[in-house]
Amino acid sequence: MQILKSGYNLANKKHIEELRITLLERQDLIRRNIDESRESINGLKNSECNDEFDYAEVSSDSFKEGIIANAQIKELHEIESAIKRIAKGTYGVCDMCDEVIALGRLRAKPFAKFCTPCREIYEEEKQK
Repeated sequence: MQILKSGYNLANKKHIEELRITLLERQDLIRRNIDESRESINGLKNSECNDEFDYAEVSSDSFKEGIIANAQIKELHEIESAIKRIAKGTYGVCDMCDEVIALGRLRAKPFAKFCTPCREIYEEEKQK
């Protein structure tokens, strides 16, 4: 296992394969969740509303399901991008500074595309 100057472990082929499996499992789970959310939203659309309280509850539930599904769709796209980077051999390299992303960060967030310092810069810029 290689170690960076700062003491972070680098991902080797074995680690990358483990992370690829984790990504594929998460991808499958999210796809099932999205399908279930769509079915739930469709079921809510077809439910009987006897008064405005029923309508408000159905609307609120549909809205929450939609927000959850949208967040999962975003994560699904990030996972698919990470899987493509693995196939291209660029996985684990920061999109911003081209430095290696620490193994600990990849284990915590396998679809990470930024190292920790660049992620902080990205978040600060996004808030402006």
